[in-house]
Amino acid sequence: MANKTMRCSYCRTQIVVPPYAHAIQCAICQTIIHFQPNDQTHNSFRKRFKNMLHTASSNIKASIKSYSGSGISDSVNFPQQARPSPVVPVSVHGRKRAVLCGISYYGQRYKLDGTVNDVKSMRYFLTQRLGFPSESILTLTEEESDPSLIPTGNNIRKALKWLVQGCQSGDSLVFHYSGHGSQQLDFNRDEVDGYDEIIWPVDYQTEGTILDDEINATIVRPLPRGATLHAIIDACHSGTILDLPFVCRINREGYYKWEDHRLPYTAYKGTNGGYAISISACDDNQSSGDTTVGFKVKVAWILQKLHTDNEKWSNNIKFVQAFTGKATGALTYSFLKTLEQEPGVTYGHLLMAMHKIIGAARGELGLSSNVSHLSQKPQLSSSQKFDIHSKPFTLLSI
Repeated sequence: MANKTMRCSYCRTQIVVPPYAHAIQCAICQTIIHFQPNDQTHNSFRKRFKNMLHTASSNIKASIKSYSGSGISDSVNFPQQARPSPVVPVSVHGRKRAVLCGISYYGQRYKLDGTVNDVKSMRYFLTQRLGFPSESILTLTEEESDPSLIPTGNNIRKALKWLVQGCQSGDSLVFHYSGHGSQQLDFNRDEVDGYDEIIWPVDYQTEGTILDDEINATIVRPLPRGATLHAIIDACHSGTILDLPFVCRINREGYYKWEDHRLPYTAYKGTNGGYAISISACDDNQSSGDTTVGFKVKVAWILQKLHTDNEKWSNNIKFVQAFTGKATGALTYSFLKTLEQEPGVTYGHLLMAMHKIIGAARGELGLSSNVSHLSQKPQLSSSQKFDIHSKPFTLLSI
């Protein structure tokens, strides 16, 4: 079923509406328009999608059976996945704890550079500047020797559960993710734009991705009163990756407004009294056509998704190195650089400073504003509205 078009009720801009969506946000005036979806169309789409998955699964199984039945592969032994050891026990949680996840996707088509650097930089900042105990930080990368700390889907889920397990008032929690992110169709109709946001574990090709609904249910909704969670998400399509109820829109002059992303007749996405805040690399509606993956500016992904030429390839490499001379995430770098240089800034000042740092890097490369795949704008979302220009930023309990 093809998308349909409609006019924004406020500015009359033409909007493309997915057939399954029950609300949409105007990209020009940011107005959220609610409407009744066609349930018959939505159910028909789900049925077709399930049939496609069933057909694909059957074809794969048939191919494997045919391949293993040939004389070539009779002796092939498929490696058994190592059983991961338990994550850090609850006894060493502490009042400050963090999960830092950097995924490079070594040996895969969409390999990333700089994600491990992001994690190392964040770990140093937490331990050396904010007093987070080293034993209360779980670091998941492909460079870890412990199988339970490889960033597979199963290990990431365990780490997130560990992060909030036994959480109490006064606890300060941090979730930092540096890796691939994208979108998929929203089947439970709790997204204003009709799409769910997802992150990619290292084994996403076989075990699938992790949905924003699951992240919200795991680390947001259990958060008790008096506890604070900050998520720093350096990935594409990450504006509402925690599915928090409120999204802050700010312009270059500092004027801002909070958007209410709660929808009627959908599951509660807030906390259990605690404070959850997310700072992400870009907005949800920035797709492969106008952005890079997570604004980490990775050449393989850009070539695949944007079909860029050699000149843009060169510009993207330079954009990464414009920060520190080594591969790093633009969001992670601008976030840490601002906090190192200006301790005690407000949330509003932090956002504007990050925009300025990234804009300056683009300016050094002579990239104009029409180079849309480098025009990232970090986003802020929260479980509660607050005055971003008066509240001091802190990763500690609010």
